[in-house]
Amino acid sequence: MTANIAAAKAALSHIEVDENPVVIKSKSRDFFWYSPILKARLDHLEADFVVNPKTEAEVIDVLRVCYQHDVPVTVRGAGTGNYGQAMPLAGGCLMHMAQFNKVKEIHPGRAIAEPGCVVRDLDAECKAKSGQELRMMPSTAATATIGGFVAGGSGGVGSVRWGALRDLGNIIRLRVITMEQEPRVLEFRGEELHRVSHAYGTNGIITEVEMPLAPAYDWVDMFVAFDDFADAAQYAADLANESGIVIKLASVYEAPIAHSYFQRVKAHVSEGDHLVGLMVAPHSLDGFDTFTARRPAARVIYRSDTMPWDREPGAVYEHGWNHTTLRALKFDKTVTYLQVRYSYPQHMELVQKVRDTFGAEVLQHLEVMKESGKVMFAGLPIVRYTTDERLEEIVRLHEEMGCMIFNPHRYTLEEGGRQATDQRQLDFKRQADPKGLLNPGKMIAWDEPEFDYSTIYSYKYIKPLPEAAE
Repeated sequence: MTANIAAAKAALSHIEVDENPVVIKSKSRDFFWYSPILKARLDHLEADFVVNPKTEAEVIDVLRVCYQHDVPVTVRGAGTGNYGQAMPLAGGCLMHMAQFNKVKEIHPGRAIAEPGCVVRDLDAECKAKSGQELRMMPSTAATATIGGFVAGGSGGVGSVRWGALRDLGNIIRLRVITMEQEPRVLEFRGEELHRVSHAYGTNGIITEVEMPLAPAYDWVDMFVAFDDFADAAQYAADLANESGIVIKLASVYEAPIAHSYFQRVKAHVSEGDHLVGLMVAPHSLDGFDTFTARRPAARVIYRSDTMPWDREPGAVYEHGWNHTTLRALKFDKTVTYLQVRYSYPQHMELVQKVRDTFGAEVLQHLEVMKESGKVMFAGLPIVRYTTDERLEEIVRLHEEMGCMIFNPHRYTLEEGGRQATDQRQLDFKRQADPKGLLNPGKMIAWDEPEFDYSTIYSYKYIKPLPEAAE
């Protein structure tokens, strides 16, 4: 199967196509460079051309034409994913959804939008027109698209109350286009959502998203400091367990993360201060004040309502989730990160095991979230990078301790997820993408159906560059 790039571009001349080499290189990249392993191996990848559809009809045209000419298609929103989800491993067509971006409908409890709609814009329009907001959003909401969040995200701001993005009820409906001789338009709800949510666009292109909403609040941002890390982590978990106190974020930063990497926070903390970042609903402030007064170890050092700083720190949520690593990389190029699940009821014990094992080599950054209604931790620790081998050993040691790793140094669905075939996604890809042209190389189950996941780290997940091959 040989791609006929020239024929595909000619047939798509009625749609906006980018052939500028600078534009192609820029739009072929996401935040893969968070990982030194991925950066060394994916940095050279580029699409052959970029297409910018504005409507569902144009998306269908792209898929029909590329299918006819055997051209791979990789879809992307803003490229804020950091697993290499949007990197075109096989070249071909890069479908950029930024202009397919309308908010279509807002109703009590739900909103409908096109996939290229920027999350913050969707959230703002919901607030302005209905007094509601998105339940959950990435820390990159200012640039991330809602389609990209659904296709590549796993949780974010709001997960402390609502859980993971793929949990029941956190996505209402998805409209999806297949890549066949004649693309089909499908709508998924309930169990069917798992066919395409968090699938990196490997088995269908999302053209409409229906998401749940919650009442909008003028959230009060806070930083609370502690001398002891365990006190900080316990405080954040206990606060999330207070059913009557409404919060949207509880982030925990081990010292010296805040002092070293949070530029506008540094003057207000010492190297030994562990920090908790919070978003609290205004009507919950009395409850919050009472809760905090009962914990003498807690020191509130910033409140956006009553304790402003001369230089405001910016949104607290932009210090959390994937922004923590981004801020760290601005100051220190020798660090990277992991994504860890510390499940209830061992979450506190597991975090302490990891701290005892690695010390300052793995600095804890925790995000409090719900899992099956129970408070637990998602870990996005700052890791001191030395070699690929040591990084992989750190991953293995976490797993041996009982921590689940969602490996951000691999770009396949399975390695970045639960390390097993998602049969629903594989089965649907066979129906929706019979030639395997959608974001090829990202699904182990498609490329190697008999792969033994007990040897997951032996998978040859990245082909060496030609000059590096032996």
